[in-house]
Amino acid sequence: MFSIDRLIVEFDRALRTVFASSSSARPVPGGDLPEEALSDEERRHAVGLMRINHCGEICAQALYQGQSLTSRDPLVREALMSAAHEEVEHLAWTEMRIAELGGRTTLLAPFWYAGALSMGVFAGVLGDRWNLGFLAETERQVEAHLGGHLMLLPAGDVRSKAVVEQMRLDEMQHAEMAVRFGAAKLPGGVRLAMKLAAKVMTTTAYRL
Repeated sequence: MFSIDRLIVEFDRALRTVFASSSSARPVPGGDLPEEALSDEERRHAVGLMRINHCGEICAQALYQGQSLTSRDPLVREALMSAAHEEVEHLAWTEMRIAELGGRTTLLAPFWYAGALSMGVFAGVLGDRWNLGFLAETERQVEAHLGGHLMLLPAGDVRSKAVVEQMRLDEMQHAEMAVRFGAAKLPGGVRLAMKLAAKVMTTTAYRL
């Protein structure tokens, strides 16, 4: 059952994620590291990669929201919301780093949010084991993607690398949490479809 109050809260959460700046309770990783000089090309590349990561965190918020809305188990809902709060910090870190690099966030945030929210709702409707399985696979793919970014970021961009590394560690913990709660293993075709959808998002977000 959805109350009017809950619908208002969830709608406000969506608006905040897409249109408002986020804040972090934890210190920004690498915030005490020096800002190394980057060439214009390196800076543009770093902005593009961090914009992908910021866009990914917008999608993560939408996924968690959709999954928690349709989860049947109160403990699973609580775990999803706890992970979502941590993802808000990732959203803040990437947004701040993009600003420091002189870039902007994605122009397509509402589109990506709506798509991810729909996927989250669908995953939740299938039942909590599949819901958690979708979460675990998402986090595994994000962890791999962030590991790739650690190698792709300019060598001198130590501040961005610090942010990405902490995000990677947090995503590992989220995947492990989903497995502890009984995540089902997704079929290979579903995992492949998720990778293809992520490829579309990353390719587009790098430029837009």
